[in-house]
Amino acid sequence: MNEEEQYPHSAVSSWSGFVYQGKIALYHCLKLIDEGDVDFELQLDSTDDFAIYKSGILASAHQVKANIGKYRSDYKDALVKSAKVELDRVKGVSRFFHVSIAISDAGDYKDDNGEVVIFYPYGDDKYCSLDAIEELTKAVITKICQAKDIDLSANLLNLNYCLLSEKISSKAIEIHKTIQVDGDSQRRAAYTNRILGQSILEDIIKNDPYSDSDYYAVNLKSRLHAHFEDRLEQSVLGMTDASYERARKLYEHIRVTPADEIKCLCQLIKPSERFSLIQKGDIRKYVGLIQDIGVESPRVS
Repeated sequence: MNEEEQYPHSAVSSWSGFVYQGKIALYHCLKLIDEGDVDFELQLDSTDDFAIYKSGILASAHQVKANIGKYRSDYKDALVKSAKVELDRVKGVSRFFHVSIAISDAGDYKDDNGEVVIFYPYGDDKYCSLDAIEELTKAVITKICQAKDIDLSANLLNLNYCLLSEKISSKAIEIHKTIQVDGDSQRRAAYTNRILGQSILEDIIKNDPYSDSDYYAVNLKSRLHAHFEDRLEQSVLGMTDASYERARKLYEHIRVTPADEIKCLCQLIKPSERFSLIQKGDIRKYVGLIQDIGVESPRVS
C-alpha cells in the first residue's frame, strides 16, 4: 500500500451539497458539546462526509444526502457504502445516515457484514430539511449559552451561528489550499485537517459581543434588574410608601421592557460613547438619580 492509499478516498473536488453537509456537521458537533463532550475532532469529507474522532480513533462516521429521493431504495448504494468496513471504519463503529427529506422507511439498515447504519434522529423525525437545520442549530447554541450564563440577543445568536458555519466552510477551503498550493495529497489533506470540539465551544464563549448593541441592551437589562432587586431588598424596611411604589413600578417597567428598547437607556447613561461596557458605577448613579426624582414632576408656575 503506497502513502496515498493509507488515507480514505476524498471527494473534496466534487463535494455536492457542501453547505448542507457542513451545517449538519456543525449541528452534530454542537449536540455533542451540549451533552458535555468537547474532547473530539471533526473531520470533513474523508472517512465519510464527516466523522468524529476521539483520541485519534474514529468514534462515528456520518453520511449526508440532500434531496436524493423519498424512497429507501434511492439510498441503497449509499447505505451499503456507509456500512462498509475499511480503514478507520472498523467493525462496531457508530454509523449515521442523514437525509434532508422524509423517506418511506427510515428504520436502521443492517448490512450483510453485521454493521448497522442508523438514520440520524432530529427530535421525533429521521430527517432534517434544508430550511430547518438553521433553527435547530440555533436552538442548541441557545442551550449551550444558557448553561454558560451567556446573555444572548437575537443578533448575537445569529452572529454565533454565522461564525460557526463559516468555521466549517473555512476548514474545507483550508483543505483545498493545502492540496493546490502546498502540494499535499488530496486524501491526506482531508484526513488530517480537523476541527477541535473545544475550539467550537471557545468560539461561542469568547465571541466578542461588544460591537453588538443588542447584546448591551440584554446585558444592561439583566444587570439593572439585579441591582434594583438587591437595592429593594436592602432598603425596603426604611422606604416610604411613595418611594417603595416608585421603585416597584420602575422594577416592573424594566422587567416588561423589550431589550431593544433598553438601547436608548444605554445611550442616555453614556451618551458620549458608542456602547462601551456599562460599569457598575454607571448603574448605581442611574438608580440614585431615579431615587432622587419625586413621585410627581414639579409643577411649573
